[in-house]
Amino acid sequence: MYYHDYDKALYFMIWGQWDDLLVLMVRTQDHFLSKKIETFLHAYHYPGHEVTLLQSHENLLHYIDHAQTTTYPNLYV
Repeated sequence: MYYHDYDKALYFMIWGQWDDLLVLMVRTQDHFLSKKIETFLHAYHYPGHEVTLLQSHENLLHYIDHAQTTTYPNLYV
């Protein structure tokens, strides 16, 4: 699974490491994560409307949260 990618994406989002987020976008095998990162970085790099930037940021964080809860192996069985 790709749960390490979700940890990295969240870390890069929190600390604003956009270059590393771009590298993760290219290297990940999760196409949905890649597309969410692409949308966010495009909105960040080419500011048009602040609403678009905030919405893409929230969508990316929401997807990371959802993916983390559904792909992590259950350690406490």
